[in-house]
Amino acid sequence: MSLKQQIDADIKQAMLAKDQDKLRALRAVKSMILLEETKEGQSGDLKPEDETKILTKAVKQRKDSADIYRQQNRADLLAVEEAEIAVIEQYLPKQLSEDELKGKLQAIMTRLGASVPSDLGKVMGVASKELAGQADGKAISAMVKQLLQ
Repeated sequence: MSLKQQIDADIKQAMLAKDQDKLRALRAVKSMILLEETKEGQSGDLKPEDETKILTKAVKQRKDSADIYRQQNRADLLAVEEAEIAVIEQYLPKQLSEDELKGKLQAIMTRLGASVPSDLGKVMGVASKELAGQADGKAISAMVKQLLQ
C-alpha cells in the first residue's frame, strides 16, 4: 500500500474517531503529497524516497514552528504542533539513535577515506543520501563535524 493510500485510510479512521489532531496532520501530509504529484515534470506516482522527503519536510516545518511557539510561551499552539509531529513520525522510518548514527557515519568515512575536516562535504553528500529519513540533517552534520576533528 502506498503512503497516499495509507494516509487516505487513516484519514477515514481519524474522522470516525473524531481525532482532530490526527486528522489535521494527515490532511496536511495528503496536501503535500498531492502538490508533489501534480508538480510540473512529475509522473503522478511518488517513489518511496520522495514520500520520505515529504514526511521529513512536514516534521521539520512543525519542529521549527514548535521552537518558535516555545520561545513565545504559547503552550496552546506548541501542543498542537507536537501532536502533529507525533502523528507524522509514525509514517517515517525508524530514526537512528546517536550510537547507531555514529557507527554508520564512521563506516561511510572509512569507505571514503575521510579523516580531515576538509572532507566534510564529501562525507555529507554520501551520508545525506544513505541516511535520508533515518536521521535529521542537522544531527548528521553535527556528528560528522565531531568525528572529523
